[in-house]
Formats: sequence, C-alpha cells, structure tokens
Amino acid sequence: MDINKVIFGSQTLIDLTGDTVSEDTLLSGQTAHDKSGAVITGACPFDVDSADATVGVAEMLEGKTAYARGAKITGTMPNNGSIHETISNVNDEISVPIGFHDGSGKVSIDATEKAKITEGNIKQGVEILGVIGTCEPSSSVTAQSKSVTPKITEQTVLPDENIDYLSQVVVAAIPYAESDNAAGGVTVTIGSN
Repeated sequence: MDINKVIFGSQTLIDLTGDTVSEDTLLSGQTAHDKSGAVITGACPFDVDSADATVGVAEMLEGKTAYARGAKITGTMPNNGSIHETISNVNDEISVPIGFHDGSGKVSIDATEKAKITEGNIKQGVEILGVIGTCEPSSSVTAQSKSVTPKITEQTVLPDENIDYLSQVVVAAIPYAESDNAAGGVTVTIGSN
C-alpha cells in the first residue's frame, strides 16, 4: 500500500492527496509520486513529439527555428518578399527565385510593349494576348515574286525598291555540269559563284 500523506503530531509533513501530476503530464523518463502516493514514470514528450515531423530547413524562412525529429532546426529559405518583373520581348522568361514570396509581387508586360498590342496593330482575325486584330491589308500594298539560282556563297533575297514584301521566292535547282577533262576523266561542277 502506497503512503500519500504523513502527519507528525499535529503537523502535516507530506500531503500528496491534492497533487495533479500524472504519467501523461510528467516529462518523459522523470519519476514522481501521484496523489495516491504511487511512483509514476512520466510519458509526456514535453510539448510535442517531433519524431514524425517532416519539415526541412529549406522549407522554413531563414533564421526561423523549430523542432523536428527531436532536434532544433534553423530555416535556410530566403525571404524574397515582393518580386516585380516585366517582359519586354517575346522571348523573355522570368525565373522565379527559390524561397518565400509575400504574394504581392507581379510579372507583367512592359508598358511600352503593352501599348503596341492594339486591335489596329494586329492582322484581322488574329488574337494576341486576348486582343483580336482588326487591321486589314491596304490595297496599296505591293508584293513581288522572285526567282533565284543558288550560289556557293550566301545571298540575301529582298524585294525591289518600292515593293512591300516578297509573296514568293522560287529557288532553282543547284547547277550541276559534267565535262571531259585533259587527264581522261570527268570534271563535275556543282553550283556557281
């Protein structure tokens, strides 16, 4: 039988009857007596059992601390706050840096470029970023068709002066010629300069 109260003469030396400690409230591994006087061993992992926590330091803001898997950890995730970027070219790409973002950042089209995306600047029936074009070709626009023979050097084919664009470019077959030579063989000539 456990003793939970000791009185010596008229003086109470020990009285556990009003104690509230229990195994689940006593720190794990510590011993004490409960209100009945029985020896108990604590089972409380303090404020939380962090053995199954999954947070990693890269998922916590830099400098912030927490407990996970029985250890104190310090975050390494950068705080990027508010990121603001603009796109000025069709090939622009914005890389979003790793880390925390406060949600107020924006990526937008550069104002000068955005002003160019109007119905009148886009061919009729073509939609660019939600704007449907209304521009119809003018009757004064002139096109030209050209034929060219390939050469072994680079050549640029442009419309003639006062012509707006090339409607077609026909590239002839690469010239190929064979002829007998003085050594008794055949000379093959491909292309022209």
